[in-house]
Amino acid sequence: MKRTSTIYICQACGAETPQFFGRCSNCGEWNSIIEEVISPSKSRKKINANPDSSYNKRSEAIAEIQKTPLERITSGYIEFDRVLGGGLVPGSLVLIGGDPGIGKSTLLLQTATEIALKKSVLYITAEESASQVQLRWQRLKKNDSNLHILAETDLEVVLEELEAFHPSVAIIDSIQALNDSNISSTPGSITQVRECSAALQQLAKKKNIALLIVGHVTKEGMLAGPKVLEHLVDAVLTFEGDRFANHRLLRAVKNRYGATNELGVFEMQGKGLIEIRNPSELFLSSDDAAGVATTVACEGTRPLAIDIQALINQTTYASPRRTATGIENNRLHQILAVIEKHMNLGLSRFDCYLAVAGGLEVEEPAADLGIAAAIISSYKNLKIPKDTLMLGEIGLGGQLRTVSQILLRLREAEKLGFQRAIIPRSKGIDLKDNDVKLEILEASSINEAIAIILGLEE
Repeated sequence: MKRTSTIYICQACGAETPQFFGRCSNCGEWNSIIEEVISPSKSRKKINANPDSSYNKRSEAIAEIQKTPLERITSGYIEFDRVLGGGLVPGSLVLIGGDPGIGKSTLLLQTATEIALKKSVLYITAEESASQVQLRWQRLKKNDSNLHILAETDLEVVLEELEAFHPSVAIIDSIQALNDSNISSTPGSITQVRECSAALQQLAKKKNIALLIVGHVTKEGMLAGPKVLEHLVDAVLTFEGDRFANHRLLRAVKNRYGATNELGVFEMQGKGLIEIRNPSELFLSSDDAAGVATTVACEGTRPLAIDIQALINQTTYASPRRTATGIENNRLHQILAVIEKHMNLGLSRFDCYLAVAGGLEVEEPAADLGIAAAIISSYKNLKIPKDTLMLGEIGLGGQLRTVSQILLRLREAEKLGFQRAIIPRSKGIDLKDNDVKLEILEASSINEAIAIILGLEE
């Protein structure tokens, strides 16, 4: 009989080592290595190499597989369904992560309450008691929902309840609080999270249960636990936002049944989370000052009109300060260099502060022209007309490059009341045959575009 052995695993990165160290040699984290017991594995049956054996093959041709209709389960919230790709798929696993106190449990409790009006839902709370969950549920003022609550941390009890109750949707809050008694490590460790997730996945696929799992995040903003957890599930959603602000952003990082980088917007109020149907109004400010430019960013298939604010001020330091909120700092340095090179503006003697209104993170290059316009507007103290929209990527040579989904962006701007749009000149896009009624002004370089926006001579 094989004896059990021990191994030491880093809880920060998952690296394994045969002996204990105070500091992980892989990630450099201190006091993150713990001892875990490995049980002897069962020997696998020998494969019969004889081709004439009586083994019956289980594989089948892909064209002969019978089609099964995919009926999604609506969450009761259009924003949540948008991020999921149209609703929950039966038998799928969805992992939701976010900072503490951001509202993950509130979002899932509201969703479970809405789904339970038509489907059977089991909410498994491993961090709170059933009475504590009921207090939050009463705040939502939903008294006619047939929602079942189970306060349990033992994995075996959870699996037995799922087998017996067989709900359409089950929610685990959270996966780090579950404990498998067959494993000696503490709850939340890499081994516990991996084994509990694998057991839940196997049961969910077998019973065709849509499973929503809450996951904690580390101080770096990454999902806690092994990386295999993100590969195991069908969708990974992140719930973001400032806990001291009202709005929350639900993003799809991974989705096997829908588009990634989709965005849902909610607002935290006293009665819970309220979905925002027109989030562009949330990120648009009413500022009528120099240094404010408007552009349209696309998050997945959703266009969002946002205001970019810039402040240029003469520096008192040997080297100027460059600070960006919502925009990558390297992108800001690159745009400043292009402006100084091709527009002969001495920005090297000025501090530059840039921010996206509403706290949204903008990663795509379509906002380059809006960033440049806001910087030059603040530098020259000239106001940009509020009815003007800017779209375009800026190359290192000062040229404007076209952006993707430009018609979708222009329709969003038209819906919000914009009158004209400055876009890159392109031969591949014909806007005359479309229903866009905006005044379209095309430019091929940053000099030409800024001259149109601010009414300057090139």
